[in-house]
Amino acid sequence: MAEINLVNENHREAEFKKGNILTHEGSMTSHIIYLKSGLVKEYVKSNNEKEHILQIIKKFSYLGLPSLFGDRINHYSYAALEDIKVCYIDAGIFNQLVKQNGNFAYEILVSISRESLNNFHRFMRQSQKKTYGRMADAILYFSTIIFEQNTFDIPFSRQELADLIGISRESATRVLIKFRDDGILSLEGRAICINNLELLRQISKNG
Repeated sequence: MAEINLVNENHREAEFKKGNILTHEGSMTSHIIYLKSGLVKEYVKSNNEKEHILQIIKKFSYLGLPSLFGDRINHYSYAALEDIKVCYIDAGIFNQLVKQNGNFAYEILVSISRESLNNFHRFMRQSQKKTYGRMADAILYFSTIIFEQNTFDIPFSRQELADLIGISRESATRVLIKFRDDGILSLEGRAICINNLELLRQISKNG
């Protein structure tokens, strides 16, 4: 009860509209952000201001944990992909909870480990595959990890989708149309329905 009261006294809830930036890369980590609803993109920018999307984060997740336990500098930027609700928790209070509550600390460790492994395997697969394999991986990523269903709306633009998998916007559009024409998926604007999951998995596997 004391820990719950501690959090209640040291947090603030907020709402953001689609496109709003929650934190900027390079800023100091003063709070941990708990995502209560919606989707957020985690990204970095190169020296030429090109955006590199690292992952999509869904509700019931913490943002900024690696930065909090690292050097207290935000190494990533976070932006809302849709209207979202968040809860800001003071970084000092969050650290105190981790030190005092073993079960809570274990959950945080599991969360960080799962996220790191998912990203590691996704980046390794992406680096070894060509355009069709990368797009198949991205669609499966949305289907299995983010939305957990075979019908969904891609939560951002074709350019952002291309940034996620490291190809050009033109290539991303061409591959999506090819998948549609081959009957692998139905495509209408940002709406995707996977029609042939097994074939999509084969493309992902073969790269």
